[in-house]
Amino acid sequence: MKNSDVINKILKYHPQFPGNYAGCDGYKFGDPNAECNGIATALVPTVDVIRRTGELGCNLLVVHEPIFYSTEDYPDWRAGGKNSVYEEKKALLDKYGITVWRDHDHMHAHNPDSIFTGVIKYLGWENYYIPSEKSSIKVPMGYLFELPETTVKELGQYLEDKLGMNGLRIVGNPDDKIRKVAIVGHLFPGFGTQSETREYGRDLINAMEQGLDAIIPGEVIEWTVLSYVRDALALGRKKLYSTLGTSTWKNWE
Repeated sequence: MKNSDVINKILKYHPQFPGNYAGCDGYKFGDPNAECNGIATALVPTVDVIRRTGELGCNLLVVHEPIFYSTEDYPDWRAGGKNSVYEEKKALLDKYGITVWRDHDHMHAHNPDSIFTGVIKYLGWENYYIPSEKSSIKVPMGYLFELPETTVKELGQYLEDKLGMNGLRIVGNPDDKIRKVAIVGHLFPGFGTQSETREYGRDLINAMEQGLDAIIPGEVIEWTVLSYVRDALALGRKKLYSTLGTSTWKNWE
């Protein structure tokens, strides 16, 4: 099979997009017509992922997030100046003959959303899910759960253990008892519905006013500078990014 044959099978599984679709999904690097010798999948195409893909003898890498540190995910560096990390990462892809196809918008087009579905299953919360039509609490771009009564601290420990984290930042009172929890979208300006009187964060505040006890948000701008720092470190550069409360300690606010 060619790489394109594999991708066409994936596209048949996904909801169909219009012919004029111009989103971020598509081939980001390599040759779609090359014979497929093996398939690797990853959330983020880091340098370590690329190395491992090549070592396994795979030449098709299907990913969810960008390769080269921009939301638009251009296959070249367009920010001006020299980017040696980009150049070395590109050289690794060339070395192993890897074709990269990004599967982002199609994953999120499923109902229920493919990414959320995986997280819910991994956490073991399928039986606690409450569809929006069965609840007075409206959670935009998210999923509502009614868990057996637990404390903020216990929920934090569960998430930390289940996700294999070495730390977790929680804003809340550790001893508060909670039941209604929502996995929600990203928390940064401009995400979701945006107007003078309405934005995603305000919608979540309204949900919490309606009785939602806790939110577990998605990303907070992870795919640009932080992705670059991660790859720079993998290539031996001395770079640092630190978010207090997410390393080897807990930070309660």
